Amino acid sequence: MLAFSTCWNNSRHTDGEAMIEEIVGMGFTNIELSHGMTVAKIPGIRKAYAAGMFTCSGVHNYFPSPVEVMIDAPDAYEYTSHRPFDRKRAMDLTLKTLELAAEFQARYLVLHMGSAPMNTAKFTKPLTQVVAAGEQRSPRYIKDKIAFIKKREKLAPLYYQRAILALEDLAPKAEEYGVKLAVESRSRFEDMPNEREMLKLQEYFHDNPWVGYWHDFGHVQLKHNLGLLDHYEWLEMIAPHLIGGHVHDVQWPARDHRTPFTGTLDYEAILPFFPTGCPLVWELSPTRETDEIRASLEIWKRKFPERS
Repeated sequence: MLAFSTCWNNSRHTDGEAMIEEIVGMGFTNIELSHGMTVAKIPGIRKAYAAGMFTCSGVHNYFPSPVEVMIDAPDAYEYTSHRPFDRKRAMDLTLKTLELAAEFQARYLVLHMGSAPMNTAKFTKPLTQVVAAGEQRSPRYIKDKIAFIKKREKLAPLYYQRAILALEDLAPKAEEYGVKLAVESRSRFEDMPNEREMLKLQEYFHDNPWVGYWHDFGHVQLKHNLGLLDHYEWLEMIAPHLIGGHVHDVQWPARDHRTPFTGTLDYEAILPFFPTGCPLVWELSPTRETDEIRASLEIWKRKFPERS
């Protein structure tokens, strides 16, 4: 099932109905309602939904955005936070999002689970700069990457456990509402869970059909480009747990959320891991132009008619 995320045009609209109309006008009738949405847009979204203008493939936490957060910040509150207030706020916001997801008959809710407390400026960003300079085989890069991994491994257990506890509390509500919890692959190695932890997490919930994995094409490719994983080997391992994926392209080495077919991703190699009918949601940067998206959609339909 091909769908499109409101993250592309949410910031340009004050009315939810007009936001939906713009996406439908490009040729998408399945829509993912994404984070960063103000409460004021929801009546218009409800109006468009009631009129049959679109079907809701899924929702991305938090929806709507916390009223006290003035920017699009899906990680404003983390289940892994050392602050009890933040952890409770994250749970309360997620429960409200699940309620709205059920109202729009969403199939899934995409979740960010949090992070290990590491300074991105000291880890992911410097590694990316080295790769961008073509020095990913240098002794400096190898040394820094190993140090990065070791530090995260030492910090991670407490924050992984908090993520597990959050999912344990959310899963019964997900079942009640009929909305699957889709734990997303993230772009930074600091984020929770990393791939080893994701496999462990999915195994922990292997007998719970309401918890699964959400594959972000671009996020995983960024880690692939940094030498932290192999994109295709990872998909082969995690495929049994797939709920769906965010589709976008990556311009080397780390500019993601580009329009499909304008970057380096090999969709012919990636898509066979996804069952037919699996939600594939285009999640594009607001900077992408309408004409570029339309052109890419035509290519997609020619190449992958069974996934259109």
